[in-house]
Amino acid sequence: MINVKVKANKAENSTNLIRRFGKRVQGAGILSKAKSLRFKDREMSSYVKKKNKLRSIKKRAKIEKMLKMGQVLKKKKRKF
Repeated sequence: MINVKVKANKAENSTNLIRRFGKRVQGAGILSKAKSLRFKDREMSSYVKKKNKLRSIKKRAKIEKMLKMGQVLKKKKRKF
């Protein structure tokens, strides 16, 4: 991570010092990096992926079984 340091000049007031610090932070790209990481989703673990895949396989098998028994009507595909 990049650290930004700003030293006050002799006749510089606090608002100018804060403004100069903000420009240095913006130039270094610290804020844009932090904002991009803020809402980033973690990658799913292999265990969670496997669990979700098994759930979908079981659900698909259940629907196919119900279709064969006539309990569920097959949906018509749309034609464009």
